[in-house]
Amino acid sequence: MIVLDTNALMMPVESEVRLFEEVERLLTAPGEYLVPEAVRDELDKLADGAGTEATAAAVGRDLLDRCTLAETEADYADDAVVELAHRDDVTHAVTNDNPLKRRLLDAGIPVISLRGRNKLGITQP
Repeated sequence: MIVLDTNALMMPVESEVRLFEEVERLLTAPGEYLVPEAVRDELDKLADGAGTEATAAAVGRDLLDRCTLAETEADYADDAVVELAHRDDVTHAVTNDNPLKRRLLDAGIPVISLRGRNKLGITQP
């Protein structure tokens, strides 16, 4: 399973990244995509705004149809991503958030993030 952060789901609009296709290019058998409910809630709040960020959040919310939502004890999206990343069935996390990326790498979780303009790459812990 691969855990997705809020900004990962917003990449298709913000960075013109074909999120699922890029992850599948990097990982031959990526498995399921896992999203904390806190990320869904954050997308909902952002989508209620205006401008590019709201559009990106609305697209990200639509992408949730391809993901499994998961409950966590954490209410804050970044904490929820880290919590889910510790599950035994999680192999990678996707985020462009540098502080979150550092937390995940420190926890031994490989992170998929933007490399270049619209391609993703993997950073190993």
